[in-house]
Amino acid sequence: MSTLLAEFLGTTILLLLGIGVNANTSLKNTIGNKDSGWVLVTMAWGLSVFIAVFITGQFSGAHLNPAVTFGLATAGKFSWSLVPGYIIAQLLGAIFGSWLAYLTYIDHYRETKDEDTVRGSFCTGPAIRNFKNNFFSELIGTFVLVFAIFFIATPNIEIDGEVINFGIGSLEALPVGIVVWVIGMTLGGTTGFAINPARDFGPRLMYSLLPRKNKKPDWSYSWIPVFGPIAGAILAGLLFISLNQVFNI
Repeated sequence: MSTLLAEFLGTTILLLLGIGVNANTSLKNTIGNKDSGWVLVTMAWGLSVFIAVFITGQFSGAHLNPAVTFGLATAGKFSWSLVPGYIIAQLLGAIFGSWLAYLTYIDHYRETKDEDTVRGSFCTGPAIRNFKNNFFSELIGTFVLVFAIFFIATPNIEIDGEVINFGIGSLEALPVGIVVWVIGMTLGGTTGFAINPARDFGPRLMYSLLPRKNKKPDWSYSWIPVFGPIAGAILAGLLFISLNQVFNI
């Protein structure tokens, strides 16, 4: 239960800060909605990952992302029996974190009438709507993230001398945050780089529950930032297994 609580808290912090920067740079009459840009958004998301991982990494490995959990399990570095609990905790944390961000900016949400802008502060969407290419963008971005994490993650939980969990600890928090920042700046321009199913689905669900008229949750697109990242993570895990057989990584 302590590991699941850590995943919940870590994902809550990640989404509170991440949705927070989205709201700050896009909603009406915020102080951050002046001369802000993509570099600020990507930097803030990267640093949000760093903070969330730094706080919770020692307790759960700070996956904070179902794609990371799937990738580590595929590579044999995480028990499949723990996957469902981790994903549920991550999803609940994403919902709660996005709700806290909404409460923080509630006056600005009330003043912002453009539903595309409001939805965009919660969840991702394609710059050009092409499901095949959008799927590939999420796949390749997550592939880079998870493949990099394989070379950063270390054993972090042992029971009776047996390693049961690989994950990200405090020392590895900054490198992972930098990886997320770089992915956002380089590969994030096509879909807004969800690269995390919980990060997109949780806030999208939260947005759909808000007391707003004319909501546009865009559920027809919602499967892309869920299954694209999972596919990319699994491919990263399979490649890591293959390389491990050759180079004994």
